[in-house]
Amino acid sequence: MKAKTTRRRFIGKSAIAGCTLLVSGKLLAFSFPEDEIPNPKELNYCAYKCPENCQFLEASVKNDAELKKKAYDTWKIKERYRVEFDENTAFCFGCKNTEKPAGVVMTNCTVRSCAIEKKFDSCIQCKKLETCNKDLWTRFPDFHKSVIKMRKVYCENKA
Repeated sequence: MKAKTTRRRFIGKSAIAGCTLLVSGKLLAFSFPEDEIPNPKELNYCAYKCPENCQFLEASVKNDAELKKKAYDTWKIKERYRVEFDENTAFCFGCKNTEKPAGVVMTNCTVRSCAIEKKFDSCIQCKKLETCNKDLWTRFPDFHKSVIKMRKVYCENKA
């Protein structure tokens, strides 16, 4: 008998798989359960939900230079942002963590800065999402399509 998929189980499994694919530069798609109404406050600015066992988060919490370097290389930060590795700026505590400073990824994320500027909890609140050409969306067009679908569900169900 197949186990019923709960929101918690789905998010947990997809977040682990998604983070692995995202950091490897091969994020092909991310799907949100169609019977769920996305909550912008529970999502990152890009509508992704980072897994608890994120490699970069672990390296940041432990403040481990070797783990940070490994995550930095895995995420291809030097190639993406043309920023040399510096263990003092190579950290990530999540894009919405206001209690910690923003590391190199967060300070260079155009989706995050745009959402903050527009005072959105997540890009699914943006009317221009469909035509947005930020770096994240051009690198991961299937992820962008999934987020657009999330926006449609969100808009259909918001009060």
